[in-house]
Amino acid sequence: MIDVLYFAWLRERIGARVEQIDTNAATVADLVEELKGRSEAHALAFSDMSSVRVAIDQDLTEMSASLGGAREVAFFPPMTGG
Repeated sequence: MIDVLYFAWLRERIGARVEQIDTNAATVADLVEELKGRSEAHALAFSDMSSVRVAIDQDLTEMSASLGGAREVAFFPPMTGG
């Protein structure tokens, strides 16, 4: 079981802040494909991955990253500074 966290507009589109997912996904990209199939809202939220960042257990990572041993995956838009 893995906690999937959504922030900002991803949370708004999906309608949840966190979901517990039982998954066999090997990578973040595999998890995203699985999530897209959960609902139309998920598919819309993940339709443009160029505007989505990901962290595994609070460490920024890439879509190709392994989920082995992960407890938490967070999805969020790019952050701007200022």
